[in-house]
Amino acid sequence: MNNNIYMKVYTRDAVPGVYPDGLARSVHFAVSRDGADFEPLNQNYGILFATGLIREDNTICPKGITEPGILCLPEGGYLIAAVRTEEDGSPEEEVFLECWRTEDFLEFEKIPFPAERKRESFRDTVELDGSLYGELMWRWGRIFNVEMKVPQEVTVSGKEELHAVKAEAVYSDGSVAVKPVDWEIQGIDFSKKQTVTVHGTIRQQHYPFPLARGYGDPVILSWEGKWYYISTNDNMDDVGIYVREADTVPELFAEQTEQHLILDRDEERDFIQTFWAPEFHLIGGELYILLAIGGKVWAPQCHMMKLKKGGKITDPDSWETPVPVRRKDGSPLAPGAISLDMTYVKGTEKSWLIWSYREHIGTELDSGSMLFLAEADEKQPWILAGDPMLLSRPLYGWENTEGTINNEGPYAFIKDGMIYLTYSGGSANAYSYVLGLLTAPVDADLYDLNNWKKSMTAVLSFYSVDGEYGPGHNSFFYDDDGNLMIAYHAEESLDGHIRCNGIRRIHFDRTGRPVFDMSEERDVDPALRQVSMQVRVTGTGSSTH
Repeated sequence: MNNNIYMKVYTRDAVPGVYPDGLARSVHFAVSRDGADFEPLNQNYGILFATGLIREDNTICPKGITEPGILCLPEGGYLIAAVRTEEDGSPEEEVFLECWRTEDFLEFEKIPFPAERKRESFRDTVELDGSLYGELMWRWGRIFNVEMKVPQEVTVSGKEELHAVKAEAVYSDGSVAVKPVDWEIQGIDFSKKQTVTVHGTIRQQHYPFPLARGYGDPVILSWEGKWYYISTNDNMDDVGIYVREADTVPELFAEQTEQHLILDRDEERDFIQTFWAPEFHLIGGELYILLAIGGKVWAPQCHMMKLKKGGKITDPDSWETPVPVRRKDGSPLAPGAISLDMTYVKGTEKSWLIWSYREHIGTELDSGSMLFLAEADEKQPWILAGDPMLLSRPLYGWENTEGTINNEGPYAFIKDGMIYLTYSGGSANAYSYVLGLLTAPVDADLYDLNNWKKSMTAVLSFYSVDGEYGPGHNSFFYDDDGNLMIAYHAEESLDGHIRCNGIRRIHFDRTGRPVFDMSEERDVDPALRQVSMQVRVTGTGSSTH
């Protein structure tokens, strides 16, 4: 019996406004058990993309691919090759082959096309060992909850011990996540020795999408017993910085929750427009808001404002005047250009600022927005401690779609010794917005580009979660149950342009890779929310229920 499976590579037809050139002309993968019926991987979204070229005038020439093929290597592993084209699919003057090597179709390394290989040897479909099937499905498919585990029996003396018993959610790839349970303790007298069956409901905070309409770039902060929300306020034409305060995260989005204006339009200080992407960050023990502001002449620039000692976040008088971020010699950060979306990352020994920078926007010399990084001084973070270094440009088709040329909105979390830096590409208020991912060891020299790894495809797109289009410009926070959460904005329809906020949990698959598309229903299967277990009560607790 043949236990092999079949892997096919292909491109898709471009459909403007639905699945455009930048996405369609990439390597797509599909797998089959019988060689006849193929199941697309990655929800039929491209996985391998041609790399755009940098012209002499510092603009980007986007590229696509055609005629992808696979070659099985005699020494093991596989090559994937494709002919590079112009973005619209027209041929280049000279044939150039993009090439990647992989051992298992889970991870890929881009390499020069080996001179000893013949393009004619590549095929669009090859046989693989059938043992890869499960790995491919969880890596490039959607992970979902398949089981809830609780102890069969526990012994407790009181309700506190019972409430501390949690469930273990098991997922389709074999990964797990700990879930709190709301146990039903009514009727249990903890002063009496007994054994009872106790039922419970898996606790899952419900965050409907959209949480709020007309807001982009959301950031959520836990500070001194309260929760705070800050964002770009499209409902106010992106003028002014507004903050919400509440006792819980869901209450931040309640209709009655007040918006506090902490920074208003100010002609005297030339704070006129583009109050963009404010972020809370604790730097050197002080709370800052990092934001972009523009003056009478449209040119948003990165600024910082610090909370005064003993100040209240919702009080405008508690904040120092925003100051522009400058280079280490005191010169402007982006003279003749724009800077925005600055974020802060604290490494093992050094602190870092990362932001978006763009030259000649809207002209033939538009560089596209790109990410820069520089060392930060915690004592005066508004003055760079090192020189800016180019970290990323939108060279892939999923970053540079229909002329959107964007790398922006960086934000990081740290886990297991790694920095996970998400960023956004595509159009900030349209379906093409996506999240990319850059990773590096937290103790590494972040000035060394060799320490960074960039995702070859988007980690979150309009193909990721049903009913959400253009997810991007996110932030991270830990909720009251210790879950790492992502806050982001997206649109409600394919042709929508009203940015709406969403929140969900970040899952980690069985290899530790972050999963950004874990919808509420896949995180906790509604059919598995009810659990039960036997509880032995020692009879030494209080009779209070």
